[in-house]
Order: sequence, then structure tokens, then C-alpha cells
Amino acid sequence: MLWFQKKNKTDQNNDREHTTEYSAGSEDSFVDKKEFGRKDCLENLDEVLTSKSKGTVLKLYIENFKRLNQVFGYLYCETLLTKIIRYLQRETGYVVYRYIGVEFIIIMEDCPHGQAVSIAENIIERFDHVWKVEDTDCLCSAQIGLCSYPGPAGTADELLKCLDAAITKATELGQGQIISYDSALHMEVMRKQIIGQYLRTALENREIEIRYRPTLHNEKGFFTRAEFYMRVFVQGIGMVGAGEFLPIAEDSGQIRLVEYFALHQVGRCIASLIERGKEFDSISLPISSILLLQEDFLSEVKSVIETYKIPEGKLAIEVTENALTTAYLTINSMMQELEALGVELILNDFGTGYSSIAGILDLPVHTLKLERSFVWQLETNPKSRHIIEGLIDIARNLGLNIIAEGVETENQVQILKPCQYLQGFYYSPTVTEEILMDVIGTTPDESMAIITQEKENAKR
Repeated sequence: MLWFQKKNKTDQNNDREHTTEYSAGSEDSFVDKKEFGRKDCLENLDEVLTSKSKGTVLKLYIENFKRLNQVFGYLYCETLLTKIIRYLQRETGYVVYRYIGVEFIIIMEDCPHGQAVSIAENIIERFDHVWKVEDTDCLCSAQIGLCSYPGPAGTADELLKCLDAAITKATELGQGQIISYDSALHMEVMRKQIIGQYLRTALENREIEIRYRPTLHNEKGFFTRAEFYMRVFVQGIGMVGAGEFLPIAEDSGQIRLVEYFALHQVGRCIASLIERGKEFDSISLPISSILLLQEDFLSEVKSVIETYKIPEGKLAIEVTENALTTAYLTINSMMQELEALGVELILNDFGTGYSSIAGILDLPVHTLKLERSFVWQLETNPKSRHIIEGLIDIARNLGLNIIAEGVETENQVQILKPCQYLQGFYYSPTVTEEILMDVIGTTPDESMAIITQEKENAKR
């Protein structure tokens, strides 16, 4: 059964079966040809959870399958899924339910968790090898989530949510992962639920703390930009930054409320800077790629520009590179519309590899922001300097501004001298809007007293 182990002569004679190069008529006799779906799965989950039996439920999710459909076509991929289902049946000895799309669930009654993990490891290793359909090879990756019963879930719906959380965690960690829904993951899920629930009242009660990251113009020596940042204090958890709660807002359907609130805060800040006669380049707002797919996003931006009388180029919107991997044409069109409104467009996480340089040529991008991991690696990996210098040259040759974020040391400052803008704790931590009003348009020396105090506050 474990075809990937070192084979003896007998095993070698069975290579055709072990590499799934078999015909429909050569299936092992115990493989059930009937396909079981979502309804069957839910019925059997309810049955085992109400019984006194013990076991483990395995969920397998096939990644990059949409791409396989585009390359090989529907019929090829349906045949591939049939082969995968039959392999899973043989490997586990249990019924395989095609729950939805390319998600499969296996209810392994009387199977201890340790044994289930061993089976899952065999399955993941199988996905490291090609599948052959009609003499054509293909590779697809998979993620596996496991949940034992009886355990944290008392109903089929709860158990499926546990498996979803395990798959989500596996996807975050990369390809070919196996994640069990254990006490640690349960605590993580509960934390997300608490934050998601608190966000609603935080917005209603204006309990979200607004801050800005000042950005230095390297050539002028002044703070001429700032990036919007949010955080919120959640009872029982503490201070939670935007990097954690914005993905939760996306998952809970609150991202529009949160981001539109942020957009108006940025509009007010820009209006205040202009009213005080401050000279600055722009104030930027990082946004979720989900907003670029919302029909009313463009009208919301236009409303903010009109309401706060924002001049061209003063409002900047940051889009991450990974946003370009989905709905590229729609997002490109939206960015074209935003540019027409006078919005500066910043491509964040530049250099992470999600988009090609050729793709950037088609986008109305004005500024590139270096991914902070490149900047951090300047301290530990000398080779990273060549990558940084290459990316800076690309930006300059394309006539684009470039921002380096996460600057924290003198060494980084020296290497990043060719970079037009620098942002990081070396120059300033995040500050309130009130303090930003004093910092914008000044040099680090002129604002040293204020910034030093803010750095001390940030360390507490």
C-alpha cells in the first residue's frame, strides 16, 4: 500500500498500480465506485458524533485546482479527481466523501489520532508525486486537517468548522501541511472570534486607535509622507494591531466598514494638514484587495476626495502584490479609475514575487514599497543587498518612487541611501494624528524630542 517506500521485486511488479496508472477495471475489489457527497457526509458525521464511538475525521483540500482546470480542461480534472478518490479509499480503507468542489472528508471510525496522522503523512507524500491521466502527468498539492471525536466539536457543523480552521492554518504555513485541531489551534480560533465580535462594537463606539507611520524623504531630509495604521484594545486580549485584525475583518465580512472608516480618517487628516499649511507628499492607506472588487469603492473614494477637498496626489492607496493574483483585469481597471481621480497608487510588498515585472508595466503604479523582510535581511544576509539594489534600480529606471519600510538600524540606512523614502522605527514609531501634525515637514533632528518620547512610549 505504501508505494513510495523502497520497493522489492514484488513491489516493482505493482508499479503501475502504485503510481495510479490503472484502468477503471483494475481497481482493488474493496474500492467503492459510488461517489458519496455532502449530504451523505453530514448524515454520517451526525451518526458517529451521537454514538459512543471514537475516531478521527480527515479533511483534504486540493490546492491550485483552478489552474489545473485551465491547463488540462474539465474532463481531465474530473478523471483526476476520480483517481484521487480511489487512491484515498485504498490508502485509508474508509469511504471518501466529496464534500464540495475539491474538498474531501474521510470519517475514520475507531482510528486513533496517531494512526490518522500516519495515514495523513502517507497521503501528503503521495501528492509530492505526479498523477497520470491519459498518459499526461500533472502535479497538485494538498492540505490536510484532522479533528478527533469525541472532542471539541459536539455537532457535525462544529466539527466541520474545526476542520476548516485546520485547513486554513495549513494553508498559511505553505504547501503540503497536516494540521490537527488541538487545544492550541482552538485557542487561536477563539481569539479570532473574540476579536471579530469586538470589532463591531469598536467601530460603533469609535474605540479604534488611529496612528500614522511618518516617512522620511531621503534626499530632502524631511518627513513628507505618512502611512495610516490602526489598532484596538480588546478586553481579555490586549492591544491588537491591524496586521491581525484586518484579516479577521475580511473573514467576518466587516472589512468594508473598517476600511471605509479608515478612508474617512485619512481624508480628515489630509484636510487638517492642508489647513495648517503643512507641506507634504501624501498620506497613504493600505487597503484589502477585497475593496478593489467592491462596486461602491470608487464612489466612496470619490466622496472622500470631494468631502475633504483633497488635491491631486495627496491621497495614496496601498495595494499588496498578492492582490494582483486574483481578478487581475478587474483590479487593474479599478486602479486606472483611481488614478483618474488623482489618487497615488502604491504597490506594497514589492519583491515578494506574486506579480511579474511585466505585470507592473501594465499597472498605473506611482510608488513601490520594498517588502520589509528584504530590509531585515540586510543584517544577516549580505546577498540581500544585491536584491535590494536591483529592486531600487528597477524602480528608478521605471520612473517610480520607492519606499523602504522596516528600517531599524544605521547599517540599513547606509545601504538604503539610494532609496527615495525610508520608513521605520529608526526614524519614528507610529504616532497619533496630533503628533503627526508637528512631525510632518520637519527633519528628524527638529522632531527629535517628540520622536524620542514616542519611542519610549512604544517600548512600554
